[in-house]
Amino acid sequence: MIDAPMILTLALDDSAQDFFNALRKEHFPVERNYLDAHLTLFHHLPPEETSIIESIEQVCEQYQQMQLQVTEVKSIGNGVAYQIVCTELMRMHKHLQQQWDTWLTPQDRQKLWPHVTIQNKVAPQQARLLKEQLAESFEPFTTEGTGLNLFAYQGGPWQFIKHHPFSV
Repeated sequence: MIDAPMILTLALDDSAQDFFNALRKEHFPVERNYLDAHLTLFHHLPPEETSIIESIEQVCEQYQQMQLQVTEVKSIGNGVAYQIVCTELMRMHKHLQQQWDTWLTPQDRQKLWPHVTIQNKVAPQQARLLKEQLAESFEPFTTEGTGLNLFAYQGGPWQFIKHHPFSV
């Protein structure tokens, strides 16, 4: 049984995951970088609600792999992220929000801003310089969301629970 809050992320195809992991490894503060790059959908799902896992399985059967547009490098104040655009992802997220409404934290009730953070918790000037550097050579690209990954929050590192692939 899971006894820690659960985190739900969008699984990215291997090439995008490798790309974002390499950037995160290079630019995220070493002492805080104990996670792979990720696109978080929900930050704090209650572990005691077993129907959440059933909902994840059902939604993954209903959705196919999603085309994701990586559109720009964005400043997040003390860090840098890549913005992701995908109508299908927004639709799926909204569906899950409605289904899980009574269990969601205020953060998880907000409209989703899909992104992958590659730097955070640095001085604003350092973040601004990296954003400018990455934006200079950035070309928008397309990748795929391949499913949903569920983790348990362990007070820092996340414990992987299960990958739920989208139907192909």
